[in-house]
Amino acid sequence: MSSTPRLLVIAIQADPPARLDKALARDVPAGESLSRSRLARLIAEGAVRRGAEVLTDPRAKVAEGEEISIAIGAAEEIDAKPEAIPLEIIHEDAELIVVNKPVGMVVHPAPGTPSGTLVNALMHHCADTLSGIGGALRPGIVHRIDKDTSGLLVAAKSDRAHHGLAEQFAAHTVEREYRAVVHGAPDAGDPRLRGLRGVAMEPGGVIRIATEIGRHRTDRQRQAVMWANGRRAVTRARVDEAFGAAALVTCWLETGRTHQIRVHLSYAGHALLGDETYGGRRKLPRAMEATARTLAEGFPRQALHAATLGFAHPVSGEHLRFDAPLPRDMEDLLAALRGAAPSA
Repeated sequence: MSSTPRLLVIAIQADPPARLDKALARDVPAGESLSRSRLARLIAEGAVRRGAEVLTDPRAKVAEGEEISIAIGAAEEIDAKPEAIPLEIIHEDAELIVVNKPVGMVVHPAPGTPSGTLVNALMHHCADTLSGIGGALRPGIVHRIDKDTSGLLVAAKSDRAHHGLAEQFAAHTVEREYRAVVHGAPDAGDPRLRGLRGVAMEPGGVIRIATEIGRHRTDRQRQAVMWANGRRAVTRARVDEAFGAAALVTCWLETGRTHQIRVHLSYAGHALLGDETYGGRRKLPRAMEATARTLAEGFPRQALHAATLGFAHPVSGEHLRFDAPLPRDMEDLLAALRGAAPSA
C-alpha cells in the first residue's frame, strides 16, 4: 500500500515555454529526477494542480510566477527480485557503482521484461544500498542506455549520490563519449551535409548536429528530428577511421535524449550499421568484399558502444573518468571492414 503522496510545489520562472509539460520539465529541481515523460504521466493522472484547478492537458498555458503543485506518490514495492546476474564492475564505492553493460541487457524492468535487467543484477549485488529516488522500477538508476547498446553506466547507491549525479546530467556536465560504426563516412567538406539544417562544422573535423528531438508522429516507438515542440538535442561526431562504405565514428553528447545518436546520424545520412529502426535495411555496395559485406549487413544490433563516462564524484567532488573497450562483436565487425577497405 502506498503512503500519502508527497506534494511538490514548482514556481514557474521567467519566460516559460508555451506548454505546461515543457515548463515543468524546465523548472522542476534536477534532484527530483522527474523526466518529461514522467511529468506527462502525472499530468494525465490528475496529479498536477494550479490552485484548485486540476491540469490534465500537457499543452495548458502557464505564466511566470504561477505555482504548480504535483502530487508524487510514494514508490510501491515491485515484483522484480534480486538476481545473481554477472556484472562487469568498473568502479564501486559506498556512494555509486559504474558497470559496463553488455549487449542485450535492459536497464530496468518494464512490461515484458520483468527480470534479467540491470536493476535485477544491481539489487542482488548491492543488496539494500541502492538509492530509491528513481522510483520502484528504477532503484539507483540515474540514466540509461538502450538494450542493444553496450557500455558504461553509473548507478547511485545513496540518495545524496543520486541527487548529485542527476544535477550533473541535467546541467550537461557529464562526459559521455560513444563509438559507432556508420554507413558511409561523414565528411565535413560534403556540401550536402553542410547544407543540412542544424548541421555545423567545428575545428578538427568535428560535425555538430543541433536539432530538437521528440516522438515520431505516427510511430510512437521511434524518435524524430523536429524544429518545434521537441527537446533540444546536440551531438558532435568525428570520423576516426573510414572504410569507404562505412566508418568508425566517435560521438559526444551535449544533451542526452532518447536514441539521440541514432536519430542524429540517421538524419545526417549516416545511420548506424545494424540499426533497423533508424537505418532501415540499408544495403552496402556489391563491390565490397563478400564476407565483410555479409557481416556488416547482418550485424544484429545498432553498432553503438558507450565508451567513456566522466563526472565529478557527487560526494567527494573528485573527477572520475572511465573507459570501456569495444565489445567483441564490434571489434570483429571492424576487423572485417578493415580487410575490406580498398587499397590506396
